Amino acid sequence: MSLAIALPQEPDELHDPDDTPRYTIGEVVARTGLTAHTLRWYERIGLLEHPARSHSGQRRFSDRDLSWLEFLGKLRLTAMPVADMVRYAELRREGEQTAGARRQLLEEHREVVRQRIADLQANLLIIDYKIDMYAERQ
Repeated sequence: MSLAIALPQEPDELHDPDDTPRYTIGEVVARTGLTAHTLRWYERIGLLEHPARSHSGQRRFSDRDLSWLEFLGKLRLTAMPVADMVRYAELRREGEQTAGARRQLLEEHREVVRQRIADLQANLLIIDYKIDMYAERQ
């Protein structure tokens, strides 16, 4: 039995999502769970490129933006420091010639995540031991 996991693609890879601006900031908030404040902050610090604007000046996001936000969400869930995420975004904007540097950044982060998982597993063993100890007393 194989486990199928939907992996977020970095938007500049082979099958780019549509970059037609169509979603308001409210729609992006509803789709991603991020707050409008967080989206504006991502834009301000360079994690998110400045989205297109409607004729009235409202931000309009594309499927490509949503895909990028999904990828950023995965990095956040693995506790990648914001500074590293910003560096990754900067490298991404510089183009394909930075693929090696982006890979290295992700490989380094992967090792941090693997160590965190190992630490959590060791801590879980201690918790399991304590639970078993209390269960034997009853």
